[in-house]
Amino acid sequence: MSERPEEPNKASDAESLLPIDEHIEEGHDAEGRKVRHRGVYLLPNLFTTANLFAGFYSIINAMNGNFYVAAAAVFVAMVLDGLDGRVARLTNTQSAFGAEYDSLSDMVAFGVAPALLAFEWGLGSLGKVGWMVAFIYVAGAALRLARFNTQVGKADKRYFIGLASPAAAGVVAGTIWACTDHGLMGADMPMLMVFLVALLVAASGVLMVSNIKYNSFKELDIKGRVPFVAILVVVLVFAVVFSDPPRVLLVIFLAYAASGPVQYLMHLRRRKTVQ
Repeated sequence: MSERPEEPNKASDAESLLPIDEHIEEGHDAEGRKVRHRGVYLLPNLFTTANLFAGFYSIINAMNGNFYVAAAAVFVAMVLDGLDGRVARLTNTQSAFGAEYDSLSDMVAFGVAPALLAFEWGLGSLGKVGWMVAFIYVAGAALRLARFNTQVGKADKRYFIGLASPAAAGVVAGTIWACTDHGLMGADMPMLMVFLVALLVAASGVLMVSNIKYNSFKELDIKGRVPFVAILVVVLVFAVVFSDPPRVLLVIFLAYAASGPVQYLMHLRRRKTVQ
């Protein structure tokens, strides 16, 4: 006697067969009632997709030995990453989907791409030590992004806990860009130079998962009025950066990465003085 098969749950089957453009997200309206929204917001996710593409483009160029282009693509991804969140807030199009998509894109652009860039540039000559250093950076970026997602709405917005992944990527990509600009790449480099870069890459990965506080600069009001001299300062900054992008960007991101440990040590010194 054959058993009668159970009838499938039609509701669950309908949900599982939804096409990608029928993404459903739950939220709340102004009165606190739960509402369901179909689809995703286009504008901020376009910037996030461009960020993802820039990271992917960096990986492809690093594999082909175009380190100069690969490093520049990481900085382009950094600009796009800064735009997608601001566009979402200005247009009131924030969503849980956008936040998750942004984190996945950041993992590619600021986690995998800089590590592969450094490995292909010269860390590969260190053998197992080279890929271990690259993995430390990738793991640090993944843990940093996961921790950041769990702290949204809870942590002090004025500070990042640990070095932000775009800043860490700026340190690594800026270093490779500056070295490549001086013709330093491949197995012909002095081994001391390769070890120094390996230490810098590993330190960037460790700083991302540290508890050291970094200024987020989120308290800056870019929508308000500013003195006229502020525009002149912005123009001057752009002029300085574009006069020598590899070295200027490297100095900026190295200074920012070092600011956290320096402030932490100064805080410890003041606390010992008080005691």
